[in-house]
Amino acid sequence: MAIITFLSDFGEKDHYTAAVKAKILATNSNITVVDISHNIDPCDIAHGAFVLKAVYKDFPEGTVHVVAVDSIGREGDKYYAAELENHFFVGTDNGFIGLISDKSPRLQVDINSLKPLKTTFPAKDIFATAAAKLASNTSIQDLGQPLQELKKMLGRHLKANKSLISGHVIRVDNYGNLISNIEKVTFDILSNRKTFNITFGRENVRRINNAINQVEAGDIFVIFNELGFLEIGINQGRASDLLGLGYDSPVMIKFDE
Repeated sequence: MAIITFLSDFGEKDHYTAAVKAKILATNSNITVVDISHNIDPCDIAHGAFVLKAVYKDFPEGTVHVVAVDSIGREGDKYYAAELENHFFVGTDNGFIGLISDKSPRLQVDINSLKPLKTTFPAKDIFATAAAKLASNTSIQDLGQPLQELKKMLGRHLKANKSLISGHVIRVDNYGNLISNIEKVTFDILSNRKTFNITFGRENVRRINNAINQVEAGDIFVIFNELGFLEIGINQGRASDLLGLGYDSPVMIKFDE
């Protein structure tokens, strides 16, 4: 079964999402199109990359992922198809791909190089066609001229040693929860039965919960979420508002000697 996922910052009020899907299905009506989200903040590449990184490996290998976040890009930005970790990605060369994986694509091509098209709607006029062809078993090399490399944005990397893990908030989710880049695997290696103190803003916490409902309504919880990241929230409240924290706010775990 051919699958294309679709991620965009188009919102839900206009025709843009439907127009892209229509173009895909007009090329091959047997393709299954799965919406990941169309409520990515406008041109927020970090937001889009976080969402796609969280789920793309859950799809079967060979899935094609259409990324229409900041799809117009800057003047001179190319439109690409890339093969990365046995998945295909189609979008604008605006740095997005570097935020979803530390690995480099195996192949990348300029999908607007064979018959160049000027358009104000590349997601429909360029991405949809290329994605449908990929999902219909067209070789990626047949879609355009090879690209030497793609632009890469680099995400925040945590710092860690035997006494401290220093990270940042990388996403505020729909509930106002603060998702950090501190990974459980790093914490497990360094904690080694040590006691610890987690600091964020003016708050200090000395325990990690197993579930949100382990704390009372209105109280702070700290968990490792399903992605393996340290997450801070307030049960039945918005931590981002109540704690005054947001994207890039520091989060630290200090281990007691």
